[in-house]
Amino acid sequence: MKRRRGLSPEPGCPRAWAAENRARAERWRAVWSAGHGETAAQEVRQQRAGFEQLLRRMRGLPAALPTLPLELTVLCNSLLFTVGASESAIKGEAEGIRQGLLRVLEACGACGQDLSTEELWQKVLQEVTVKELQAPLQHLRALQAAWWLAASRLGSVAGLFRLLSNTEDPGRAHCSMDENKLLSLLKAWQAPTEKASLPLVQSTRHLKEILCTTVAFLQGLQELEAGNFTTALSLLQEAAGGFCSKRVLAQIYTCLGCCAQRMGKPQTALQHLKRALQVDFQCLPALSHAAEVYHELGETDVELQALALLYEALEKNPPAAASCSPYFLIRIELLVHTPVLASLLCHRHPSEVKYLLAQRCLQEGRVADAVEHYLDFLALLQEGLQQQVPLNSSSALPRIPVVFLETASALEQAGRHEDAITVCEEVISRTTRLILRVFRVEEPECPSPGAGLTGGLLSQKKESLCCLAWRAAGYLHQGWAWAKMGKSKEAITQFSRCLGDLCRVQLCGFGVEPAEDPLPEVEVLQKIRFLSLTGRGMQFLELGRHKEALLDFQHGLQISPGDPTAASYLVQTLWKLNRKQEAAACWQKLSHSPPGEDGQQEGQRRPFPLYLVSCLKQTMFPHSESLARSIQDYLETTSQDPLS
Repeated sequence: MKRRRGLSPEPGCPRAWAAENRARAERWRAVWSAGHGETAAQEVRQQRAGFEQLLRRMRGLPAALPTLPLELTVLCNSLLFTVGASESAIKGEAEGIRQGLLRVLEACGACGQDLSTEELWQKVLQEVTVKELQAPLQHLRALQAAWWLAASRLGSVAGLFRLLSNTEDPGRAHCSMDENKLLSLLKAWQAPTEKASLPLVQSTRHLKEILCTTVAFLQGLQELEAGNFTTALSLLQEAAGGFCSKRVLAQIYTCLGCCAQRMGKPQTALQHLKRALQVDFQCLPALSHAAEVYHELGETDVELQALALLYEALEKNPPAAASCSPYFLIRIELLVHTPVLASLLCHRHPSEVKYLLAQRCLQEGRVADAVEHYLDFLALLQEGLQQQVPLNSSSALPRIPVVFLETASALEQAGRHEDAITVCEEVISRTTRLILRVFRVEEPECPSPGAGLTGGLLSQKKESLCCLAWRAAGYLHQGWAWAKMGKSKEAITQFSRCLGDLCRVQLCGFGVEPAEDPLPEVEVLQKIRFLSLTGRGMQFLELGRHKEALLDFQHGLQISPGDPTAASYLVQTLWKLNRKQEAAACWQKLSHSPPGEDGQQEGQRRPFPLYLVSCLKQTMFPHSESLARSIQDYLETTSQDPLS
């Protein structure tokens, strides 16, 4: 027989439902107090199914005011176990909450099918004044806040609690904006005490503590992302003093460390990061950030120790999706998962850390260590582990040919010239088929997007430019390796191959002076061309082929006007060719150029790739006292004899 709306169910049903709700809650509390383990996780799944079944039975009858407090309590317990059983369940809207609000309105003779969830809450809180429903509605509202916080809808949560504060105390409706801040509203909220007859599996007071900590954490992250570091620091410190697990506390301290680092307070940052590791040593992002801070402080030894420790920890225990304890069904871990937090807590891949170790050793001139780390990294690639390396913008890894070239540079500096030649040959052979035969590169007329190469060059041409730079750099390093082995002819051959490759690019519109914002690919190609000309010129000098050396040094000065290295070699070559007047004029010009002028110009440009640094060092002109004295004597002689 069909029941009419508003009639109460049979008297036995509410008692049976209440008894089942109480029994399930007590059983969970017994399992909860017993400790962690698979038993608790299994219990969560069973309780979820049980409460969902009970709720369906209750909703099979028309909504009635006498049973609504029990129904809302069962709904809250069902939602709590839904979250505990599946961490993805906290995403999106909680349809169960919406259905619960509609049932409340139905029992009161109202409707709200066409209203949004926020509008439903407004209608329920303003129009439903039944005293027995106030506590269950507050329980349900705490869960709604958790769902919205998980979606970073802090404005919706603020509106919900502001609405409640106004209905509880109409005099608060005109309070200031400071008092209406979400964290203040949550702290001022009087969480209801649960009734023994309507037990919850996670108390509302406990949920309030979690909500307060979550809001402080989320707002701190928002302020950190916006660059409001002082406010972010205050909010994150508030979160650190709240109710959370060790895992979350370590994450908060890591964020505090990053905030202090961006404020220019490295020592404070290190204190927070060390605290994060003390709380939870598995919070490896804290160790990664600590290495960055040591790098900023110039404490290379400690930085390398931190990176080595990070690599060892990752290699032994690679980061995985850590399973949270199911004891607290709603946890901060489920509510705070914003992009900025994911970025701050990004786990490095072991290969990335190994590469960073190699790179930092090479930058600091620790050649032997750099070689060891680079070879270890290449071994990881050969084992096929490169497929596990994240190829995204946050990765510390450059393109693989760049790693090969840096390895060659390290081998070369370590005196392992034949190994360097072999590594470069790998780069040359693998990039050959990817280079266009001839292509034009035009200087942008203006730096606006879409001009010239910056916006209009096809990706194929960009990739071809990169491959050309890598292949040319491979020949360049081979040239220096042969030169270091005393084989000038072989070195000249490789330098010439490098220059021949670069002739494939026609630079149209690039003048002698560098562009206001030169393209990075063009800068690298021009620098490789300059280094090859200088290197080949030096080998021509070794062989006594002074005229050919002179041409290379002159071309080098055309590419890099005023470069002291090319100018010094030019002076030496002119002097050896007995063109003393020209040599003296160049020497005077070089001597009178402002010291450090070229270095300042270099500092204003983009830094050149690390694999070119060793070549830059090798082309530096050695200071020659004898040549300087000879030129000085010549100048004094010619000044005394104007006819000479």
